[in-house]
Amino acid sequence: MENFSSKLLQAAVEEFSQLPGIGKKTALRLVLHLLRQESGVVRRFSDAMLQLRENVVYCTSCHNISDRPLCDICSSPRRDASTICVVEDIRDVIAIENTGQYFGLYHVLGGIISPMDGIGPADLTIDALVQRVADNPGLDEVILALSTTMEGDTTNFYLYKRLKDFEIRISAIARGIAIGDELEYADEVTLGRSILHRTAYDKTRTG
Repeated sequence: MENFSSKLLQAAVEEFSQLPGIGKKTALRLVLHLLRQESGVVRRFSDAMLQLRENVVYCTSCHNISDRPLCDICSSPRRDASTICVVEDIRDVIAIENTGQYFGLYHVLGGIISPMDGIGPADLTIDALVQRVADNPGLDEVILALSTTMEGDTTNFYLYKRLKDFEIRISAIARGIAIGDELEYADEVTLGRSILHRTAYDKTRTG
């Protein structure tokens, strides 16, 4: 157990070390960095975190993280409302937006089906997606852009079963993303090509 010279230092390190991927040594380095900054810098940092936690909302349409009830993407008249790209979380929205190859709307599931982690369809925004499809007669295509993992494929198949009776195209991103890869770690060129060269979902299944 670390021997801290200050209980205040120890408390700060303990809080930072609760963040994903942050061990005690990294937490200590971050805390010492903040300690060297002027009070105003640290205050802005803490205020930003507090504002994020207390004021951020989820878009009422796509469930993306937003500052307003309807996010900038859903409210933009320049977006193609005939296409919805289904992703796991906001990191995937950012990754796809960075490709500059997709101009439609999104639907953020808030995770993927993972029985091992106790996550089922009811824990995600799947019902909201189905309702959104049902309420949008101008919708032409739903793109399934989930990670190419076992859980991602399971979620894709479940979504396909829920959406296949609607008169829309259901496609999946091309397998330019290696099996087992997460979208946020794919390079922008590969991810962009996977979006552009998407195929009908029922043609991506084997067996």
